[in-house]
Amino acid sequence: MALTRFGFLCSALLLAATSIPAAYADSLAAALAKAAPGANANVINLAVRATQCRIARGAAPAQRLAVIDYSLPSTEQRLWVFDLKKRKLLFHELVAHGRNSGENMASEFSNQNESNASSLGLYRTQSSYLGHNGYSLRMEGLEPGFNDNAFDRAIVIHGAPYVSPKLARINGRIGRSLGCPAVRPAIAHRLIDSMKDGQLLFSYYPDQRWLTKSAIVNCGGATVADVSKP
Repeated sequence: MALTRFGFLCSALLLAATSIPAAYADSLAAALAKAAPGANANVINLAVRATQCRIARGAAPAQRLAVIDYSLPSTEQRLWVFDLKKRKLLFHELVAHGRNSGENMASEFSNQNESNASSLGLYRTQSSYLGHNGYSLRMEGLEPGFNDNAFDRAIVIHGAPYVSPKLARINGRIGRSLGCPAVRPAIAHRLIDSMKDGQLLFSYYPDQRWLTKSAIVNCGGATVADVSKP
């Protein structure tokens, strides 16, 4: 099935399960996709639908949304941070994945302690702090079975010197983390300040188990994986 068809079905499925008006969710997703023309519009759409599903369940709206598309190689800027109120792009950056998720391309994801792999799904940010990786940002995983061990695993946003365009050119990939979405040190502090205290991060990969089982991706009775079949 064409990717555009998949995106349409995702939109219809998630909208049917929430009380968020179609025009609002669609216009927000369209505005963010326009602000980030290099991003996959269907991934942006799915991230917006996940945030709206959370609001429909009673959560307060976030002011900012970060989207990571782990289907892209680590040598590409696959992290976008959006201001949801102004509907504008704040950051477009390189971001690391866990060393056990893959080399340049991530393909394996885990919620297990000491897996050294990245996790998929929606996260809510907490407070910033100074740790052994410098200025960092704690996160709470919102998806049982997929990322809800993130806080215990110390999966945080932090700066790392191995997230570097120069290393990407030399090695064919940037360095890898222990599962954290690490970013360039030069922008880490500003990015963390924009994302702390209750903002949302959505980590995407076309993993069929997650697309089928995720409670926040699948707000209704059917699943994204089911409706995306030919």
